[in-house]
Order: sequence, then structure tokens, then C-alpha cells
Amino acid sequence: MKGRVSRMVLLMVLVLLQVSLIAKAQDKYFTKSGTISFYSDAPMEKIEAINRSTSAVLDTKTGNFQFVLLMKGFEFKKALMQEHFNENYVESEKFPKASFKGTVTNNSAITYSKDGTYEAVVKGKLSIHGQEKEVTAKGSFTVKEGKINTASTFTIKLSDYQISIPALVKDKVAEQVRITVNCSLAPLKQ
Repeated sequence: MKGRVSRMVLLMVLVLLQVSLIAKAQDKYFTKSGTISFYSDAPMEKIEAINRSTSAVLDTKTGNFQFVLLMKGFEFKKALMQEHFNENYVESEKFPKASFKGTVTNNSAITYSKDGTYEAVVKGKLSIHGQEKEVTAKGSFTVKEGKINTASTFTIKLSDYQISIPALVKDKVAEQVRITVNCSLAPLKQ
């Protein structure tokens, strides 16, 4: 009888340990195919680009959220715009990545274990063109079938990131750019 109880206790401990490890793995969500796009609405021309290879990770326990992308991953409708973007504006050879590292400030208000759409506020440091600035963005987290979809739109000033606009094209490039973030995060497998 004593051996049977010991085995039952050991079995329960192993089951609890397994459940604990599964729960811990569910704290982190990840993607390599997040989407970040930007839109510039200048008097003479509208400029749009999209990057579909953004890596992002969210720790639902702490609210830590970060993403990174290669600047050369932005796709434009016009090849010449893409070339000018990489060579003249963001200098992709010199500054190949953009990144964000921050926290969901209202993390406790989001129930990651229950399907639904939740308002989210994310605050952190956005790094572009070798410059790092504090940003706060509102958005939403939609939890559905074990995945988390993030969505946010915010505006930045190019001058904050020392991206200069030559006088020759000042009417074609807006000083402010609207950035849209959409990521579908799945549980990180460990």
C-alpha cells in the first residue's frame, strides 16, 4: 500500500510538473511573419511600403513585447522608391534593422486565456536609423483559438530619427509617417 501511495504521489508530481511546463511555454508567443507597413501622405505623392517578415515576441506574463525587422524587407509598388528608401533615407546598409522593445502597460487587463478583443497600450523604445525614441501606441490584442493577433497604428516624425528629406523632393515625402503593425502570434514552442 505504501509503495502504491508513493507511486501515486510521484505520478501527481510529474503531472503537475508537466502542466507547469506547458503553462510556462504558453506565456510566450512568437512570429517570424508579422506585418509592418507605413504610409506617407505628401502633397505630390503617396508612399506605401510593407514588410511581411517582422519577428515579434510577447511574454504574456510580464507584458514584455518586442519586434525586429530588416529595413530592406520593405516592399514598394515602385522599384525606384524602394531604392531611394534604402539608399537615401534609411541607409539600410548602415542601419539594417529597426526594432521595438517595450511593455504592454495594461497587461493585467488582458485575459490571454480567453477569446476576445482587448484594448492594449504599449510603451517602449523604437529604434530606426540608429536613433532610439520613446513611443506609446494604442492598439488591440485579439485572442482567438490559442493565438494572439496584435494591431496598432501610430505616427512618427522622420526628423526624430534623423531621416532627412532633400529639398528637391520635399513635396513628395511627408514629414510624418503612419506606421501600422499587425502580428499573428502563436505559442512559442520550447
